[in-house]
Amino acid sequence: MKKTKTHRGFELIKFNDLYDSSCSIQESSLATDQAIWIGIDDADPKIMASQADEYGVETNKTTGWVEYPISKDVSFNTRMHLNREQVKEILPHLIKFVETGEI
Repeated sequence: MKKTKTHRGFELIKFNDLYDSSCSIQESSLATDQAIWIGIDDADPKIMASQADEYGVETNKTTGWVEYPISKDVSFNTRMHLNREQVKEILPHLIKFVETGEI
């Protein structure tokens, strides 16, 4: 995990998940409550190569996943915006997972 700050000075922790996708935990700029953003940084949409042609995606691959182009005008919500109370509710389940491997 790498701890840094955003260009606006908010704490930011960057890390990768099991699929090597970039993730982060970031302090929120929300003025009405203390909150964090947590989750994957990029939705990285993909489609099965076998279905790509059906959806107009050009590829030479015949198996596996291929990138599925999405217009820059489309937004994906990939991170949760949680306040302290919500984190408090989730935390016991995360601790149990750490200790037992179960939720």
